[in-house]
Amino acid sequence: MHLFTKLPLLQEVGFSRVKKMILTKQYRCIHSASCQCTKGHLSEDVIFLVFHNLNWNPKLIATLSCVCKWFDDLAKRVLWKEFCRTRAPKMLDDLQSNGSHIVDGNWRALGKLLIYCSGCTKGGLFNSIQIPGHFVYQTRFSRTSGKSFLLPQCRTDVLYVSDPCEHLDQGEEGDVGFFRGVFKSFATSKVRKMLISKGAKLHPTEVCPYCKAKLWSMLQAKMIPQSASCRLGSYEDCIEYYVCLNGHMLGICTLLPLSDSEEASELA
Repeated sequence: MHLFTKLPLLQEVGFSRVKKMILTKQYRCIHSASCQCTKGHLSEDVIFLVFHNLNWNPKLIATLSCVCKWFDDLAKRVLWKEFCRTRAPKMLDDLQSNGSHIVDGNWRALGKLLIYCSGCTKGGLFNSIQIPGHFVYQTRFSRTSGKSFLLPQCRTDVLYVSDPCEHLDQGEEGDVGFFRGVFKSFATSKVRKMLISKGAKLHPTEVCPYCKAKLWSMLQAKMIPQSASCRLGSYEDCIEYYVCLNGHMLGICTLLPLSDSEEASELA
């Protein structure tokens, strides 16, 4: 909390708004009886300006969320939202257009999806290999690529998918790629309707690593088109992905050697 008690930091922000602001404090945190913030909090406006100056650093937002429920609530409502808007402005505009509220209430989940490769554990979703999750400095999400992961009858849906995060030389598994994505208006999507009409079963134990919602297996539902492996540059029979109830997608594939991958891209 030292970050927010040193007022000289606020002077570096450079906004005239700061000069006019009155720094009101609460005498104790009213959100949690066990909270250690006995000296109160700076106002939300001040914290907003500090994090704006820090360029919405995701690691600092995550650290702030651990302080108490008040900070956690602020991060969920405001800070993660601004982080997402800064990191992927065009994608966010599209996801929220036409009255869609897919992101509302899930800013932290979307923020994590933008910067975190979930990896896998033995016995988990992709139970053949152990690769720890990790942060990714920069990832490109593409709406055009997303079309390749949808069956022809579902291609009016909007799906943003990342480039694969490559984990090379994984023993017998070869070169492994992880990818992730998010649907626009998943609740009204054709993919969701098809999963329900097929009677697809939710995974009995595993949940989405981004929002903790239950997951459908697109492989078990037989809803993975051949175009997905062509887009990823992977073996056709070595691709699997899941979609959660909130429209987040995560998957794994075995990548072709570079020369073979280039040929597959030309054929696609």
